Amino acid sequence: MDTQVSLASVTAACGELTRARYLTDVLDYLLPIVSPSLLSMQNDAQSTPLHWAALNQHLNVAQKLVEFPGGPGVGLIDIKNAAGRSPFGEAENAGWNEGAKWFVEVMDLDDAAKGEEELVPAEDADQIEVEIQDADGQVAKLKISSQQQSKCVP
Repeated sequence: MDTQVSLASVTAACGELTRARYLTDVLDYLLPIVSPSLLSMQNDAQSTPLHWAALNQHLNVAQKLVEFPGGPGVGLIDIKNAAGRSPFGEAENAGWNEGAKWFVEVMDLDDAAKGEEELVPAEDADQIEVEIQDADGQVAKLKISSQQQSKCVP
């Protein structure tokens, strides 16, 4: 019985390796003859080819897509699908540590921070007003004072 399970496992692993090799061969053929903009094209679920490479744990495919000369490059890693996940997020969600590690190694973390506000210390630290917006667009204002309890202003 153990021999059959082992044989089945080896057969499945060989099938997966063959499939991955086939995919990289197809990419080697197609990438030079198609528009690089297709690499960032999103399907109905707003997933890109890189999302699918991450979901199916194909590191060689992910590398070819990101490293293709003239293509979008590491910017592909930041594209979010309808579920709100990037290819990196899909890799993490699938428990694909090898892929998630590679995404982190190649992604441009400086670009991710460019659009963010720079945090500056409050001038008057005795009273701070915070606005919080929920998913429905409702805004709540919260005043925090060092001398009195905070109170929420709708």
